[in-house]
Amino acid sequence: METYSLLREFADSWMLLFLFLFFMAIVFWVFRPGATKEYRDTANIPFRHEDKPATNEEART
Repeated sequence: METYSLLREFADSWMLLFLFLFFMAIVFWVFRPGATKEYRDTANIPFRHEDKPATNEEART
């Protein structure tokens, strides 16, 4: 069997399965129950200091 055929067969079977499982793991990681607060906080970064500049203590966190 030549190299191309061997790699093609591997990509069509096991690599496809691996990439699908990797994708599903990332989806489950993003939608896990404890992640909401973290992602909401990250999404609000541009709006934290609309009224005034951040103080030195707020800038560190």
